[in-house]
Amino acid sequence: MKRSAFPASVRLPLALALLLGAGTALAQDAQDTTRYWSDQWRGWHFYEEPSAEERERPPPDKALPAVPAALPLKAPELVEFERLQKTLEDTRNIAIMRPTEANVRRYMELESQVVARASYFADIAQRVAWATPELDPTLQGRPVNAKALEVFEQTQQAGRSRAIADLGADHVLLFFYRSDCPYCHAFAPILAAFQARHGIQVVAVSMDGGPMPGFPEARPDNGIATTLQVTQVPAVFLAQPFTGTITPIGFGVLSESQLLERLAIVSTPQGEAMLPSATRQIDLR
Repeated sequence: MKRSAFPASVRLPLALALLLGAGTALAQDAQDTTRYWSDQWRGWHFYEEPSAEERERPPPDKALPAVPAALPLKAPELVEFERLQKTLEDTRNIAIMRPTEANVRRYMELESQVVARASYFADIAQRVAWATPELDPTLQGRPVNAKALEVFEQTQQAGRSRAIADLGADHVLLFFYRSDCPYCHAFAPILAAFQARHGIQVVAVSMDGGPMPGFPEARPDNGIATTLQVTQVPAVFLAQPFTGTITPIGFGVLSESQLLERLAIVSTPQGEAMLPSATRQIDLR
């Protein structure tokens, strides 16, 4: 038999303490059992009135449920508008599903009231716009009045013409043509007048080596048309020889106003950012 590692002087008090503890527990169990059997007249299910002390004790505080924040009230005008909108929709649906004379008349009368309200609102809005220039749409952007539109176009053209003159200091227009193309012959005088009026040089490039009236110094194509993928003539490109930057302006016959507008757009930083893939870098030296 394996002997305990504790000596006898230690084992005895330890065993005695365990025995006394077990005895105390047994005695407590016996006392509880005796109390249960002596109170068996209460039964398993019973109800006892609380003592006076328990009755006087205040109940524990219970967490009150959170009261939701009050929703903001709608403006009475919004409530009235929603009611009118719902009434109009219901009246219309009834007239569609049962198109009797009375139902259709009821819907048309209500719709007439709504149209009158909208017309009155439009009149007030117009008066406000007349009295407030920054809210008047006819004064913003392109005018709608014929005379104002004429002045607007003249001002725009004068400003663009000055911008093209400044652009001509270091830019040229490349004009690709074929001598047998009737559209190129129709477009050539427009480009010649554009060059004389706005001061930007037009460099004509012949794709078939033939001449073009108005451009006696036309150059034969040296492969630049293939590089720029010119497949249709007439074609116009804006080029900056010092940097080799070339941007397409358009194909086909263009008017002077179209040329001005397109050049004004593509020559700005915003215009370049719109379609950066259209601009090419070519060594023109």
